[in-house]
Amino acid sequence: MSLLNKKFPRLLPSPIQKNVRVADLIDNAFKAYNGGRLAEACRLFTEKMLPRNGTIGLTLTGALTPAGLGTSALIPLMKAGFVDWIVSTGANLYHDLHYGLGMHLYAGSPFLDDVKLRDQGVIRIYDVLFDYDVLLDTDAFVREVIQGPEFQRTMGTDEFHHLLGKYVCDREKKLGLKEISMLSAAYQYGVPIFTSSPGDSSIGMNVAAMALRGSKLAFDCNRDVNQTAALVYNAKSNGLTSSVFILGGGSPKNFMLQTEPQLQEVMGIGERGHDYFLQCTDARPDTGGLSGATPAEAVSWGKVDPATLPDCVVCYTDSTIALPLLTAYALSKVTPRKPKRLYHHRDAMLETLRALYLKKGKVEKIKHRTSLTKKKRGKK
Repeated sequence: MSLLNKKFPRLLPSPIQKNVRVADLIDNAFKAYNGGRLAEACRLFTEKMLPRNGTIGLTLTGALTPAGLGTSALIPLMKAGFVDWIVSTGANLYHDLHYGLGMHLYAGSPFLDDVKLRDQGVIRIYDVLFDYDVLLDTDAFVREVIQGPEFQRTMGTDEFHHLLGKYVCDREKKLGLKEISMLSAAYQYGVPIFTSSPGDSSIGMNVAAMALRGSKLAFDCNRDVNQTAALVYNAKSNGLTSSVFILGGGSPKNFMLQTEPQLQEVMGIGERGHDYFLQCTDARPDTGGLSGATPAEAVSWGKVDPATLPDCVVCYTDSTIALPLLTAYALSKVTPRKPKRLYHHRDAMLETLRALYLKKGKVEKIKHRTSLTKKKRGKK
């Protein structure tokens, strides 16, 4: 018997039949290259990340919500209890608002004349098209909402998105829409959503503009850093796994992964890193475009538990391809879980971390290995 036969399954898929289920197609035909990695990602998600009520953190970069993936894939994952907290670019949340407000986006082409589109008042995001008025009307909605008294203070971005999601949910109901906005769904299922760069989107731009008119709304980035670390510590200290599901890379990816160094390196709280790491990306590490962290590299930072490194998966493919397939696979393989509604426990989790840090955390003067000032050398 061949040594290969003892260690590896034979590569001999069955012929694809019509009307095949997505999960069966992936298990049978996605055997090698990035198809194989996507199949591994599906099995990692369903067989190790989700079982035993594991906590799942999701990051979003790239224009996913304009393409409709919030409605088609992300909301079903939240509804099934398969996503517990999110770090997103502000742009994804801004374009998600278009859907919740009943505005229209259209499937177009990436080969249109952008000068003519500009003259006609049409915005293009690759092959997604919408009228310029969509931006103006969404901006007006954000400005109107954030003038409310509950917004006139400093808050974490998760609280801001929760409050904003409430208004989007109300607007959906008035328009007869159901489960179309990710912000609305996050509000309903208690999924906290953070933005690592709150000023880097049209939502942040409108908040900044209203500050010139006397608005007291400001984002507490310190709270966001500590709150996300508290989410991870809460999972690990209660015997649950903490997994990261990364779509793209960028700032949201690092913001989610830095929760473990925040606990270990900065606060001095004993931890081993996230348990499972799943990323879908088309970036490469050798050009610096992979946000500085393959799973193995992340181990050196304490971001990923070295014991689970063999289970980490990076699928080098477009998120708009991987996410719908992975969502369909998970929904057909795993029974929906009761949502954790982590948002509603945010204050208690942060207070637990605060008390632990004040009691056991390391706050000590560090003796530098090298002097910050040059010593004068004596003359010979």
